[in-house]
Amino acid sequence: MSHQSAGAPAGVHAPGAATAACCPGLLTAPLGEDRAAGLARVFKALGDPVRLRLLSLIASRPGGEVCVCDLTPAFDLSQPTVSHHLRLLRESGLIASERRGTWVYYRLVPETTDHLAHLLTRPAPPPRQA
Repeated sequence: MSHQSAGAPAGVHAPGAATAACCPGLLTAPLGEDRAAGLARVFKALGDPVRLRLLSLIASRPGGEVCVCDLTPAFDLSQPTVSHHLRLLRESGLIASERRGTWVYYRLVPETTDHLAHLLTRPAPPPRQA
């Protein structure tokens, strides 16, 4: 049985031309309440050093995915604690998972990290007129 989990939580939208038009960055327009709540959930997930390291280990892995069996030994934490942190990253839309037999494999959801980068990017200054 394959279990896949992906997608951003409410208030977080995938980047692209439509996002630029409908979802201005944090530095160009105030956030609405729902959007702020969705983004806060993602930033909260990133605010923990263990989760930040897990995200980095997953994102930097050659081939783009990693088995939980390779993540757990990288931490001085119990397997249930590592699984808890991975669940929070998955629920925030930063990673996706797929069960293969007895193991779960994790991969980055680049649309979510790209969207966060878009939100935090300052708008280009208007071109200077000669």
